Amino acid sequence: MRLPHKAHLAIVDGTTFTLMRNDGSPDSPSLTAVDKPEVEGSNFSAGVRHQDDIGQRHGRTDLNELAHATAVAEYLNGAVLQGKIDKLAVVADPKSLGEMRRHYHKSLEAVLVAEEAKTMTGEPVARIEKVLLSD
Repeated sequence: MRLPHKAHLAIVDGTTFTLMRNDGSPDSPSLTAVDKPEVEGSNFSAGVRHQDDIGQRHGRTDLNELAHATAVAEYLNGAVLQGKIDKLAVVADPKSLGEMRRHYHKSLEAVLVAEEAKTMTGEPVARIEKVLLSD
C-alpha cells in the first residue's frame, strides 16, 4: 500500500480506532498519530443480516463490533465532508472493513487511496510503516 504525503490512515478493528497521518513520502512513510477518536456504536443495522443463531453462538457475529465499524465509517464520512481529510487509506480486520464499506459516503469513496483487510491495531508504528512499504 502506497500512502501519499499528508494522507490519513485509519486503523480499525471491532473495538479500536486510530487515525494517523503520513508526514513522510510514499517511499519513506513517517506516521504521526492524529487522533484516537472515541466512537460509540449505536447503529446496529447489521443485526438484520446477522440473525442466525449458530453464528451468534459460535461467536462469528458480534453486533457490537459491527456497530463500532459503522460508527468509524460515520466518523470518517464526517471528517471528509468537513474537509479535514482529503486522502485516506483504511486498514481494518476483514469483518470491520466489510461493514465499513457498506456505510461509506460517496465523498469518502472519492478520497480513498487504499484499503487493506488486515488487523494492525496495537502494532508499533515502525511495523505499520513497514507494512505500508511491503506492497
